[in-house]
Amino acid sequence: MAEDLLPDATGIARAAALLRAGALVALPSETVYGLAADATQDSAVAAIYTAKGRPDFNPLIVHLPDLDSAMAIADFPGTARALADAFWPGPLTLVLPLKPGHGLSARVTAGHATVAIRLPAHPVMQAVLQAAARPIAAPSANPSGKISATTAAHVRAGLGGRIAAILDGGPTPVGVESTILAPGADGTRLLREGAIPREVITPITGPLITDTTPGARVEAPGQLASHYAPLTPLHLGGTAQPGEIIIGFGPMACALNLSENGDLVEAATRLFAMLHQADAMAQSHSAPAIRVAPIPEMGLGRAINDRLRRAAAPRA
Repeated sequence: MAEDLLPDATGIARAAALLRAGALVALPSETVYGLAADATQDSAVAAIYTAKGRPDFNPLIVHLPDLDSAMAIADFPGTARALADAFWPGPLTLVLPLKPGHGLSARVTAGHATVAIRLPAHPVMQAVLQAAARPIAAPSANPSGKISATTAAHVRAGLGGRIAAILDGGPTPVGVESTILAPGADGTRLLREGAIPREVITPITGPLITDTTPGARVEAPGQLASHYAPLTPLHLGGTAQPGEIIIGFGPMACALNLSENGDLVEAATRLFAMLHQADAMAQSHSAPAIRVAPIPEMGLGRAINDRLRRAAAPRA
């Protein structure tokens, strides 16, 4: 089973040493836990895909400690630099053209001439990045297509027997993955709804070109039609059926509630934890389904609904 690491100097040093040696380590970020590996080692990156059961055409996000590190491996076209200045470090991923001599494993980009980059704000993740002194590839630390992990316990339940260590930084504070943008000369494309809502982005970019519908070519993480799925079938809205586990929003009768006050920030923070909890309840009570109350399609509600729609999609 995975080694348990504490978020202290000893745990951070151990995590960095394991990463430099090519091992997989689950790390906390402000969004969700990431399954980290040295992004320059082919074998380490390949191990991410194997551990998660992730299709190899689905690219990974590279995590870096600072802007200088990012500018060393990628070009910053259009509004990319303005977005980086506004939101880094933080829950924004930019898909940018690779520079020659970038040094990353080709497996990270899944054959694209671009790379997805993020500068995380979580102090533990930042400390590991500084100690490892390597670019770190880190998709969400869960089996591919399943519910994302927002606690170390979620990671252990899904991947504990497949990875070297889990660095426990407590529950993640944001709770949904980063927003993914692809800035270019012709405008900025939104590739994944996430923790930074559109309303905060458009004052910098102007109107976004929305490109979040699954297509034949996956350009960024989170674009697969079926994703974030519990074991139990998930239904959105509609009339509750006997025996279903109800996840509510706002004041209502339900088994679990994302936010009794109708707060979208709270709902986003609790989303994946609630899905894990509802799935465990459904499995233990042989419930036929989980049903989630409607969430407003505004602000963080777009990211929440994006995750729920993909979680409810037909399974491949």
